[in-house]
Amino acid sequence: MFRFTDNLNENVRRMNALFENDSTYICRIAENGHGLRCALFFLDGMVESSSINDNILFPITRSQCGTIPLEELVHRILQIDDVKLDADTDQAFSAMLYGDTILLMDGDSRPLVLNTKGFSRRSPEEPDNEKVIRGPREGFIEAFMTNLSLIRRRLRNPNLKFSFQKLGTVTRTTVCLCYIDGLADQRVLEEVKLRLSKIDLDSILDSNYLTEFIRDNPRSPFPTVGVTERPDIAAAKLLEGRIAIVVDGTPAVLTVPHILQESFQTNDDYYVSYLYSNANRFLRILGFLLTISIPAVYCAMLLWHQELIPTRLFFSVCAARAGVPFPTLVEAVLLLIVFEILKESGTRTPGPIGQALSIVGGLVLGQAAVEARFVSAPMVIVIAFAGITGLVVPKLKTAALLLRFFLLGCAAVLGLYGYLFGLSLVLCWLCAMQSFGIPYLTNLLPSDRTGGRDIAVRFPWYAMKRSHRFLADPFYYDSGEDKP
Repeated sequence: MFRFTDNLNENVRRMNALFENDSTYICRIAENGHGLRCALFFLDGMVESSSINDNILFPITRSQCGTIPLEELVHRILQIDDVKLDADTDQAFSAMLYGDTILLMDGDSRPLVLNTKGFSRRSPEEPDNEKVIRGPREGFIEAFMTNLSLIRRRLRNPNLKFSFQKLGTVTRTTVCLCYIDGLADQRVLEEVKLRLSKIDLDSILDSNYLTEFIRDNPRSPFPTVGVTERPDIAAAKLLEGRIAIVVDGTPAVLTVPHILQESFQTNDDYYVSYLYSNANRFLRILGFLLTISIPAVYCAMLLWHQELIPTRLFFSVCAARAGVPFPTLVEAVLLLIVFEILKESGTRTPGPIGQALSIVGGLVLGQAAVEARFVSAPMVIVIAFAGITGLVVPKLKTAALLLRFFLLGCAAVLGLYGYLFGLSLVLCWLCAMQSFGIPYLTNLLPSDRTGGRDIAVRFPWYAMKRSHRFLADPFYYDSGEDKP
């Protein structure tokens, strides 16, 4: 990138050549008739025109000053709240491409960066995938500074810190680390900064770009980086000592570290009665266990342990399977695949059509397949129940999908013994997992008297007066090498 000179005409020529084929580029020369001459450079659609007209052009053209120092132009003439005297040309161009205006004065090579952002943005409405019965209705949007202000409004504390950096060699996307100084563990913070600094991509368009680089155990279906679109959840995580990562251009905010118990918690748990929230949390845990276990247990009992099935039920199942051409395992796998296809098509299809497609696929095709003896009715019931219970914990949908097939394969080979062996392998895997040095199963077996007040059961608020800071214990932190 070129450097600006003291000659305004030369600077204008270079800028016009640089943005020669860009129809949104605008160069505006402003003079006052007393020797003061300036040039404004901005992009149409990214700026607020009224701010440029009223706070920059009007004061310059109406001023009675001649040739003055650039600092005096800033303090005496310009009427805009945010003005930066930036000698770094690259940073000035980056600001201009994001909606700011560059001002150059004849006789001075230093560019002024003026805050004139005015691009369109949507309102911070409630996210569709994180709706609540009671509680705040705001959600993050694509506008970067708006998201930071939503967090700042809830945490009016000078210890709330925002640390910025640019990622992506082409997009130069702004990423912000949010944390509360004194609550966040500095070792975790330094680890997050280290992992972000190692990212080498030409573009960062969404927070998931960062997730796949910074997460522990990238091959694990269990999430080790939290994601939310709600400011209240992000603020609550910060109060627990976590770190939030806000990416410009996306409403999805990352929170780290992320442990298993968070997958069974929802924001509704803290906005309604603790008795109601405890019942729902128990149903979520039970639902996850059922969705990964029901197909495996059903196949194991039909293939290996028929003696454990009540006689009348066994005869009913055998009668329903009469004429079905597929073995039990193949039947289960095919129905699981069909269910996932129907769920994915209903998700990707526009709303009314997607709902109609789900009804047709679930009722018409299922009934027709049973009547045609392609599949048995008990297997349809088992797969449908497993699929429905999987929707109870959306944060673990990937883990539920893969574990369902894994445990089904183990049960088909060794029966219930294989199912239990598969569960043991999963548990050992979870015990070995970490998220930024924090064991993934932290808090499930609390080591102190108050550690279990918000795990499987949420205690009332008068019993949880202080934020549960599991990161404060140095015993949990592992400062070893980066995990693969």
